[in-house]
Order: sequence, then C-alpha cells, then structure tokens
Amino acid sequence: MGWGGLFLSLGRPTQEQHKPCMGWGGLFLSLGRPTQEQHKSCLAAAGGFNYDAALHGATRPKSAPTSTSEAAGGAETSDKALVERGFFVNRSRVLIGSGADTFVRAKSALLSWRHLSLGWANVESDTPVKVGTRFCVCYKEVIPWVMLPLQIAYVITESNEGSSMFAFGSGTLQGHLLAGEERFSVQVDEEERVWYEVMSFSKPAHVLATLCYPYVQLRQKHFAHQSGQALIRHVATSSAD
Repeated sequence: MGWGGLFLSLGRPTQEQHKPCMGWGGLFLSLGRPTQEQHKSCLAAAGGFNYDAALHGATRPKSAPTSTSEAAGGAETSDKALVERGFFVNRSRVLIGSGADTFVRAKSALLSWRHLSLGWANVESDTPVKVGTRFCVCYKEVIPWVMLPLQIAYVITESNEGSSMFAFGSGTLQGHLLAGEERFSVQVDEEERVWYEVMSFSKPAHVLATLCYPYVQLRQKHFAHQSGQALIRHVATSSAD
C-alpha cells in the first residue's frame, strides 16, 4: 500500500508486498510486525553503506588490537572528530556484574541479540554475528514498524591477562533513516567487573530524520538505555537457571 510515497504493509503481506520495494526516500514501513519475507525484501532493496568509507569501523574500541579482530578498520575515532563532521555521538555504559561467568553469559546474549529484545525493537535472533552479515533492526514507532537495514562491519574478540572483550559494530545501509555506525560491546576490566557499552555516531539520512532529529536523538538515548536493561535482565535470569 502506498501512502505519500511510503511503502506500507497492512496485516498479512501479499505476494506483491513481498517483492523488494523502496518507499519514499528508501524508507521501509509495516503496519504489522515485519515478517521474515519483509526482512528479505528490505535487505534485497537496500544498497551499500550510506556513510563515508573512511569512517567504516570508526566505532572500533581503541584497546582492540588488529590481530584479534575481523575486517579492516582503524581504532575508534574520537568523539570530537565525529562531532566536527556533523555526527551525533551517543554513548551508554552500564555495569552488568562481575566475573568470567557473567562475561560469558553477556557475550552469549549479544550473539543471540538478546540486548535488542525490547518488544518495541528487535533483530531476528538467528542472525549470525559475523562480518558482512546484513540484517534489519525493526522497531515500532507510534503506529508503523520501521525496518532499518544494516551490515556488520567488524567483530572483535579480545582476551588478555586480566581483561576480555567482545564487540561488534554495524554500519547503516541505504534505506536507513540515519547514516553512521553503532557498536555493542561487553568487557571485563582489571577488577573483574563486566561492562556493557553502546556507542554510536549518526546523522540524518532521510527527510523524516532531519525534520524530527531532536526526537530521533532522544530515541537513540532511550534505545541504548533500554538495551542495557535488557542485557542486565537476561544475565540475571540465565545465572539463576
């Protein structure tokens, strides 16, 4: 169903709606929870990364050595440098617990996308966390569900004496509301505390994001906070089993 140039799906999608379709400005919407076929259509119609190639991997943690990571890219670009290029930088860091077992459970949660099981936002739990994987983050915004295409740019597994880290970063594709990158990471520090961090940089890539950008920024902060709470709940539940 087209409305104002937007691609909308009402209820059970038809065979025609399963076909790849770029909506108004490449935005993908569904009035019901998106199906796997709609995910496939969104990813088939999405293009490549929609932000500067020089910034691919820019969210990579500074402490991560190249030898323990997958995919090319330099160390994390400073927040100041990103802001000077017009990006909004968002960081959220929360203490998950302590000890090696907590780290293992938190890493497992990231691999199964439990940190994005928010009810109003989700990723297919069987999506493989490996470089090059394309996936959709689906989230409910008032009435429609928005499908946002991304691609995993790097995956890091680091294990040193007294410290361990698991992280992966995803870049936005053409058809996303925003242009930029987001990283999810869990890390054990020297005091055996386990931290979860969400770090992202972005700028509008669609007229709707431009018009509502202050609201979009608030939603990003809310998303990061809710993601941290979801991971805390999952780790606590899994440790009690």
